[in-house]
Amino acid sequence: MSGSNSSVPGSLGAPPPEPLSFTVHSMPAPVLAEQRRTLLGRLQMVLVLLVCAAPVIASYLTYYVIRPSSHANYGELIEPNRPLPDAAQLRLQDLQRQPVDPAGLRGQWLLVVVADGPCDERCEALLYMQRQLREGLGREKDRVDRVWFITGSAPVRADLLPAMQQATVLYAPRAELARWLAPAAGESLQNHLYLVDPIGRWMMRFPENAQPGKVKRDLERLLRASASWDQPGR
Repeated sequence: MSGSNSSVPGSLGAPPPEPLSFTVHSMPAPVLAEQRRTLLGRLQMVLVLLVCAAPVIASYLTYYVIRPSSHANYGELIEPNRPLPDAAQLRLQDLQRQPVDPAGLRGQWLLVVVADGPCDERCEALLYMQRQLREGLGREKDRVDRVWFITGSAPVRADLLPAMQQATVLYAPRAELARWLAPAAGESLQNHLYLVDPIGRWMMRFPENAQPGKVKRDLERLLRASASWDQPGR
């Protein structure tokens, strides 16, 4: 319309529209640094917890996932595992009759024999099998210790001492020991070979007159399953 003051944007004579603009405000540097420190602290805490929990997790995997099934293992699995008693519950003494803390037994797999000091034929057979089984493990033998719990007050026969130099020989009251280890129904405590794990839990019992080859297979299987977290020596 002639003489009108109205104009259409973009038409000749109208001022061009102003372009839209956006302003991005960055977060202050101190805030970002604080967030990074918080995140790093949380990651470090998670890593520490994982490292501390690794042996426990590995132990559960060993016994509840990787462990031999009831159809594969030769020895009898003890469920639940029985923890090693403390010094007040299991009074141990060495051959010089000095007190020994049971906690010192932790850190190794233990092949355990229970017998009186004079050691009859059955005791000799178990001690011999105990030694042969450990030697038969080759380079893994350093992860296994031989233990003889003497339940009587009589001294060890002198002719047995040379063969036991690399074993742990301790006096233990029978009644106290029997609250930790136990024989199969109808058997005696000294009839079996017992296996204790590095955490100190009695977890397997082998039958009377056990076959060494089958015992060795169980040992090898358990040593393989625990190789990622169990190291030789205490």
